[in-house]
Amino acid sequence: MMALGFLVIGLGILIAPLPGPGGVPVIALGLVLLLRNSWWAKRQFIRAQHARPKWVYPFRRLMRKKPEIAPVFWQQALRAEKVVLRKRPSRQLIRVRKRARRVLRRAFR
Repeated sequence: MMALGFLVIGLGILIAPLPGPGGVPVIALGLVLLLRNSWWAKRQFIRAQHARPKWVYPFRRLMRKKPEIAPVFWQQALRAEKVVLRKRPSRQLIRVRKRARRVLRRAFR
């Protein structure tokens, strides 16, 4: 399973330059596979958790028995938006955000 985890991470790195967020979920899936099967990776994960808790928290939520996929995705999308848009978001962006949230809620119910 460790080899499969490394393979999925490598695939995610290859997909990452393509348009869209395709590489990020694939890399996250590979990390989850690796963390569930490797003591070394778990130790590194704990070290990263102490150093950067905000970065590691989404992975912890995805590794639960019943992962919260939609809320994690939504939280990360809002964080990325905050980084990209330093100023206050426009009305049109707020409407798009509300529509996307409705679609995500329907899709993951």
